[in-house]
Amino acid sequence: MRVIAGTAKRLQLKTVEGMDTRPTTDRIKETLFNMISEYLADSNFLDLFSGSGAIGIEALSRGAAHASFVEQSKNAIACIRDNLSYTKLADRADVYETDVINALSRMEGNKTFDYIFMDPPYNQLHEKRVLEYLSNSMLLSDDGIIIVEASLETDFSYVDKLGFAIIKEKEYKTNKHIFLEKEA
Repeated sequence: MRVIAGTAKRLQLKTVEGMDTRPTTDRIKETLFNMISEYLADSNFLDLFSGSGAIGIEALSRGAAHASFVEQSKNAIACIRDNLSYTKLADRADVYETDVINALSRMEGNKTFDYIFMDPPYNQLHEKRVLEYLSNSMLLSDDGIIIVEASLETDFSYVDKLGFAIIKEKEYKTNKHIFLEKEA
């Protein structure tokens, strides 16, 4: 796995050993960032369920002003810190070693994000719990976008009841990205 574009282009990233994480493939990562790259400069990016940190690091490499990483696995946290150090992007990052809801509540009132990306374990409803939290939160900026990586069968029919609108959906062979914004 590598950084695809930007200041850390072509640098190889460490991955978390074992089956507890599921790194986003380079092809899917490239497609994702091609969709958001024109708005990424100087943004604040939140990477939830960060794993190796590859998504947030890609955002930083492509010009995001700051990224926050949230992961509860000690091994993954070590991997994120190593990758941030190796890519020389650590000075523009915060790393939270805790569960996602706890991290969100700790950030509430102190930060806002232009992009909130999450890649939770599939089919366990983690994304729904996070979206429920975010529906009553000030963490997403007014024009902010939430991007959820999920299995193809994950249902998002409930999001309008939480005050979100699906603005884009991109399906791949085994998963999909759902792009959400707050309804006006």
